[in-house]
Amino acid sequence: QVQLKESGGGLVQPGGSLRLSCVAPRMIFSTFSPLLMGWYRQTPGKERELVASITPDKTTDYADSVRGRFTISRDNSRKTVYLRMSDLKPEDTAVYSCNALTSSNEVKYDWGQGTQVTVSS
Repeated sequence: QVQLKESGGGLVQPGGSLRLSCVAPRMIFSTFSPLLMGWYRQTPGKERELVASITPDKTTDYADSVRGRFTISRDNSRKTVYLRMSDLKPEDTAVYSCNALTSSNEVKYDWGQGTQVTVSS
């Protein structure tokens, strides 16, 4: 069973930065490297939102709400996807999770626990 483990969240002041990591420890390199990967976030009472994605050849895409502030990257040798978040705003507060996407933008695997990001002064 595929396991996705997110880390790096925490409490940060508005304008601050964080880097999130998502690793697939049980996945082999040849399975991970061709995956389209995405970072999502969810707040209570709202649907999970895709905020950034990265293709196997490292083409990236972002939700309008984070474009210019967030950067997604990947290290296939480490089976890890990163999300660098800068100029954080209170509205970025959420649980952040990662997953692989199918060609129709559906998630492929069970969700991990995610990592909480709280932006507050």
